[in-house]
Amino acid sequence: MAASESTPNPADKDKTMKYMIPFLALFLAACSTGQNYANRMVSISDLGDRPMRMVSEYRIGIGDVMSINVWKNPDLGVTVPVRPDGKISAPLVGDIVVAGLTPEEVAEEITRRLARFVRTPNVAVIMTNLASTAYISRVRVTGAVGQSVSLPYSQGMTILDAVLAAGGPNEFADPENTKLFRRIEGDTVMVPVDLESIMTEGNLAENVALQPGDTITIPEKLF
Repeated sequence: MAASESTPNPADKDKTMKYMIPFLALFLAACSTGQNYANRMVSISDLGDRPMRMVSEYRIGIGDVMSINVWKNPDLGVTVPVRPDGKISAPLVGDIVVAGLTPEEVAEEITRRLARFVRTPNVAVIMTNLASTAYISRVRVTGAVGQSVSLPYSQGMTILDAVLAAGGPNEFADPENTKLFRRIEGDTVMVPVDLESIMTEGNLAENVALQPGDTITIPEKLF
């Protein structure tokens, strides 16, 4: 006698769905937040119309070195580093807090203090070593590459230059879905990049010039 086929129990089906729904919700949540690190997405073509991001005014940081010159008073001139407490020491004026100020603001403060000792002092502050900008002006490559790197920015550096410096995509990489993250007008934007077409077809339209602070991320393939 042939064995009769078992009829699915509706209660078992309901129980299975009961346990699957939470996992499905977690999966959808993960998918929906995968690109939420950026405020918005722009295309490669949009970047061509945007100028290089420039710092409107330089703020002095710890480790910077400045040269202070007082016109017709060479004895008051000095070249000093910004100490860990954010201060410098200058002749006649003593310690001055300079961290977070612009060079123009420091020159104004030194002028104000020197006015007690020198008639109409003319002070110039020139930054000779911008050590505190080391991380502001770097480019980073992360994800499925030979080695994640943080590179000093150089004028003319492109996406391909940075990726090659990181050892190129590794065997698990999905270069077609590479992402470039950049600060534009106060927002972090994500730019999709087809790195595969750059490396195999020489697609220069995708190989855009980088800017200080850019981050390139190459994801792994979904197997």
